[in-house]
Amino acid sequence: MVRASLRPLLLDALAGGVVAAALAVPLLGFRLLDSSTGLTLMTRWWWVAWAALAVFAGRLTLSLVRPRLPALSLPALPVSRRQVGLAMAAFAVLLPFLPFSERSLVDKATLVLIYVMLGWGLNIVVGLAGLLDLGFVAFYAVGAYSYALLSTQLGWSFWLCLPLAGLLAASFGLALGFPVLRLKGDYLAIVTLGFGEIIRVVIQNWQSLTGGPAGIAAIPRPKLFGLVFAADPLPGQQSFGDFFGLGYAPEHRVIFLYFLILALALLTNLFTLRIRRLPVGRAWEALREDEIACRSLGLNPTTIKLSAFATGAMFAGFAGSFFATRQGFISPESFTFIESAVILAIVVLGGMGSQIGIVLAAVLLVGVPEWFRELQQYRMLAFGGAMVLIMLWRPSGLLSNRNPTITLAGSGR
Repeated sequence: MVRASLRPLLLDALAGGVVAAALAVPLLGFRLLDSSTGLTLMTRWWWVAWAALAVFAGRLTLSLVRPRLPALSLPALPVSRRQVGLAMAAFAVLLPFLPFSERSLVDKATLVLIYVMLGWGLNIVVGLAGLLDLGFVAFYAVGAYSYALLSTQLGWSFWLCLPLAGLLAASFGLALGFPVLRLKGDYLAIVTLGFGEIIRVVIQNWQSLTGGPAGIAAIPRPKLFGLVFAADPLPGQQSFGDFFGLGYAPEHRVIFLYFLILALALLTNLFTLRIRRLPVGRAWEALREDEIACRSLGLNPTTIKLSAFATGAMFAGFAGSFFATRQGFISPESFTFIESAVILAIVVLGGMGSQIGIVLAAVLLVGVPEWFRELQQYRMLAFGGAMVLIMLWRPSGLLSNRNPTITLAGSGR
């Protein structure tokens, strides 16, 4: 006889298994095989059974184990977060010169830093202002296409297009902010999601400007004070290797791009830490905690929301501009909803309002899957499993930080 206390747990796990089986039938139960005789429908009921069994066992195990385990708490460190942040920045600066460093590692670190910068930009909107944004990738796309079009059509340099891409993305942030001033919660998330899809559809269908699904190719690379990273520079140009007497090496461009995105990310971090102590930053935190109380203090929520959307979008535009010059090619497939979901997951799992937590979450959700890219079929499975486990044992994020930026001296708060 099953004890009465276990019956609800078994019924809940059984219900989860039945739902998993129902979902697995169309997804895993059938497979079309193309052979010389034509298409053949093959059934894979064992896959459905394993999926249902895995969900049943997983839900039952979590129900039995989770009440007995306290919430995961990180041990207190004898150093401050400022010291940890400085140590992480120093490690990032020295990374390309460490003995174990290689080109693939630096390239993966560059990708992680792009998402760190995007996470810090979205953290202004979600973590500081408390506005749920599911269309953040739209500003990322605006920055990328702004640089791609200005550089390929007008021949402008990266350093000239970078601030323009940020300003254009910020203007789109203002355009999104005005229609959603009276919305909050799920309604705000739905509108921002629609905005992101509108930008993607426009990019995909405005072929005369954006190239449509074919994208934009041959995007110019950035130069370092006029020095190019090429084996055979054009007449009138000088390569980086020849100027310093190093000869040409493909790693030079990779390391230069790494330090470029590192500098942009550190500037984003410094700007965020500084603006949090300014009146506009404290207004964002007041809006996050209670909009009604914010109004009662004489603050204008309209201005606060617009400034949050514009500031976060600006940094997304900077990151998009770097992404375009790093890839040398962009297309609408790089700016789908899943990118917004990944950036939001980095902010939430890292801990809303925490700068260091976003770095750790970016390494976990972007860097670690890159090492297992050869296991492509299982990357999203591991990605989802990591998010579920973290939210179970650290529901507020890895390093949550919702304390006020400025507190009264001696108040202990």
